[in-house]
Amino acid sequence: MTFRTTYQAKEQPINQIHYHSEILLLGSCFAENISSKLNYFRFNIVSNPFGILFNPVAIEKLIQHSVTNFQYIANDLVFQNEQWHCLDAHSEMSNTNKETVLHHLNTALKNTKSVLSKVSHIVITLGTAWVYQYLKSKEIVANCHKISQSEFQKTILSTNEIQLSLENIIQNIHEVNPHCQIIFTVSPVRHLKDGFVENQLSKSHLITAIHSVLHEKIHYFPSYEIMMDDLRDYRFYNADMLHPTQTAIDYIWEKFVNTWIDSSEKETMNQVAQIQKGLAHRPFNDKSEKHQQFLSKIYQKIKNLEKLKGLFFDKPL
Repeated sequence: MTFRTTYQAKEQPINQIHYHSEILLLGSCFAENISSKLNYFRFNIVSNPFGILFNPVAIEKLIQHSVTNFQYIANDLVFQNEQWHCLDAHSEMSNTNKETVLHHLNTALKNTKSVLSKVSHIVITLGTAWVYQYLKSKEIVANCHKISQSEFQKTILSTNEIQLSLENIIQNIHEVNPHCQIIFTVSPVRHLKDGFVENQLSKSHLITAIHSVLHEKIHYFPSYEIMMDDLRDYRFYNADMLHPTQTAIDYIWEKFVNTWIDSSEKETMNQVAQIQKGLAHRPFNDKSEKHQQFLSKIYQKIKNLEKLKGLFFDKPL
């Protein structure tokens, strides 16, 4: 008897990720989980230049502003809790100095356009279809920055509205980079603050909209479905019962690797993992001859991979 349904990853037949690939990751906190994994294995990535973005309209705005050379000005910022914020960006972009915020925003836009023009793969993780419209500007925001909820109207994007947003994302990306592969996924994190039914409605809108835009360069990876239908147990959730544990993230990452990472790179990934474990090792005596010999072997492995694959490692002091 079988007491579990298991997702069987299907290998992407073409345009897989290699160590020479350049990857941009955008979207919810699960995008951060995947980017952390890619970074650990030393793939060439850029992750969330505007910080975590949960809804498709926020991601659309970032990409559109990047490709059209948009420039933020002082009037685009709001002041709250002794800091300046941009409603289009995560609070990690906020600062007590207005000019600092504007510099970071506009630099991020410029860098994002440069990245968009040359990446081979873009992974976009959508978190929710629920959005907040700032009543003063009538614009959908990426983050409310703890401004009073009375200044926003909460609504859910329809599947047609999400589809239009995704089509705009794809069009803007392919205008500057017609050959890149776009991988959409839906975050496995449940937004139960919206309500049980409301979360499921939100996720269904996202999934339906994504499937309406798929074609040979637009793909779907089922992060949400793996969490809901394969890892159907609360042991795979953190204490908040919403976010996946590291074990669950590792499992979904394994499925992503089996789908999207070219099998020819698996041996290099194993070598990178050995090096990372070695760099993370903390000896009893870091001045001992034995430990110095150990480091020497690690550094030689690093030099070999840097020469063969062009990889870069953060070496301990």
